[in-house]
Amino acid sequence: MRWFWIDRFESFVSGKEATALKNVTFSEEPLDDYLPGLPHYPNSLIIEGMAQTGGLLLSEIQQFQQRVVLAKISRAEFHRIALPGDQLRFTVNLQSLQADGAIVGGSVNVSGELQSKMEMTFAILDESFGEQPFFPAANLLRILRIMRLYEVGVDSSGNRLTIPQHMLDAEVEEDGMPGE
Repeated sequence: MRWFWIDRFESFVSGKEATALKNVTFSEEPLDDYLPGLPHYPNSLIIEGMAQTGGLLLSEIQQFQQRVVLAKISRAEFHRIALPGDQLRFTVNLQSLQADGAIVGGSVNVSGELQSKMEMTFAILDESFGEQPFFPAANLLRILRIMRLYEVGVDSSGNRLTIPQHMLDAEVEEDGMPGE
């Protein structure tokens, strides 16, 4: 099972920036026994939510056909803890893009208040790391639909993003019909 630490996208501009939301609730397993007496969302999972938001922003550029991994956390500053009932707003910006990786910066806000700031480096893996995708295309497409990426996503000209054909083909192959 794979874990996702964001609930949905609020905005997504291909190759530029994305905003994703995460609702912190008492029913989440990571809050159990993390710090008895002060249940809060761990900073490590906030970093992971930021990495997932940035990784999906980077992956979309190549229509989710490259394998992108978090390589380095250059900076992570936290200004407050995230409590149950908070909604985390992850905002990431693509700062630099090369053939083998990218740098993404951003912040996390709760009710307009800065919760954290981060800068991360991602690597784009080549075939020397194997050719198996991290997610089967049909499964990834289901996840991206749940996260509403294609409902809010636009290209740099403001045109709505289209689902890559290879993902639609994988969905039809697996399910027998497209999910839209």
